[in-house]
Amino acid sequence: MPILHPCTTAALALAVLGTLLPAPAHARVRLENICSVYGQKEVQLTGIGLVVGLDGTGDGGKNLPAMRALGAILARKHSPADLKELSDAKNVALVWIDATVPRTGLRRGQRIDCYVSSMFGAKSLRGGRLLVSPLTQAAVSSEQVVGLASGPLSIEDSQNQRTGRIAGGVVLEGNFPSLYLDRERGNIVTLLLDPPYASFGAAATVAKGINDDGGFRFETSQTIARATGPGEVEVKLPDEYADDPVTFVALLMNVPIDNPQTEARVVVNPRSGTVIVTGEVEISPVVIAHKNLRIEIGGPVASTGSGDGPFVTVMRDPADYNTRQLEQLVAALNELRVPPDDVVAILRELHHSGKLHAVYEER
Repeated sequence: MPILHPCTTAALALAVLGTLLPAPAHARVRLENICSVYGQKEVQLTGIGLVVGLDGTGDGGKNLPAMRALGAILARKHSPADLKELSDAKNVALVWIDATVPRTGLRRGQRIDCYVSSMFGAKSLRGGRLLVSPLTQAAVSSEQVVGLASGPLSIEDSQNQRTGRIAGGVVLEGNFPSLYLDRERGNIVTLLLDPPYASFGAAATVAKGINDDGGFRFETSQTIARATGPGEVEVKLPDEYADDPVTFVALLMNVPIDNPQTEARVVVNPRSGTVIVTGEVEISPVVIAHKNLRIEIGGPVASTGSGDGPFVTVMRDPADYNTRQLEQLVAALNELRVPPDDVVAILRELHHSGKLHAVYEER
């Protein structure tokens, strides 16, 4: 049936792009693009400190925690002062400090950026300087200092002057190695598939790709990889690379495999009207009646009446049920110039009714 002219006039803002199209059968990707190595993880560092030098925009003398911290610093510098003497101090702010050690690891003496945020009543941190402040690991109960933060703040968001950044403001006082090889279990490298790719089939495909086409040259045939879960593949370090595991991991992450089929997924952002579709998403036969719009998908299904609005039929031939019906539905809605809010509402109701066969997410 031909598509009638729409009654709605708002433009449809859908970002379907190339994700609607299946990857060619010959497409190959490197492992580094779909997985990571277990043991390589980011480490969060946190601490509390004082920012000084503010132009009257600090916490103020009535903020007792900030004044106590300032009094403690003055006492350590052999210039003690009581809280009454600090009652007019408006150029100081008590702040929260956080920094992230990258998953590739760092060594003692290296520097990383940190972010500083007001904890109480400071109006702005612009122009301030962070006094030397100790940092500890956020996820560890130990109070051991693993970094020192200090330096002048840079305000990155003019709309939020209570948070600033210090480039290279943290000097590491400990080592953060990248633990990519499990020697206790016999030199095992564990690959973790990224969530969009994690499935039993994808894990099996990765293990087979490493064993069959890894590009490694062994004197005897070896099976070094095995899938141990939907998102995990264990790889045994070959004896030839016992003294050079870094080279092996570099070669391993460069192994090309057939692009694993991703799980059928629909991701919707209601605020921007963006819809992302991955995999082959199917829709069961259904009639959609939304405002002055009616759409029939598949067939035969019971009709709810013709209505007065635009009408379109999608995939009425039962022989075509196995095709990617959502792509055609989106195309139909696009032709009808359905507003983004209505598109999101239709997809949401399809999901709740059990007619949309895919993982559905709203962000």
